[in-house]
Amino acid sequence: MGKSQLQELKGLEKENSRLKRIVADLELDKLILRESLDYLKPKV
Repeated sequence: MGKSQLQELKGLEKENSRLKRIVADLELDKLILRESLDYLKPKV
């Protein structure tokens, strides 16, 4: 594996890590919104 390929691989791993953090944050936001909606629904 050449030096440029290693640099590209490291860049892709860094981007993958960043995207995984974004997905995790969005999943947490979704959970918070869903729980908030459940809390605000009128109790029947």
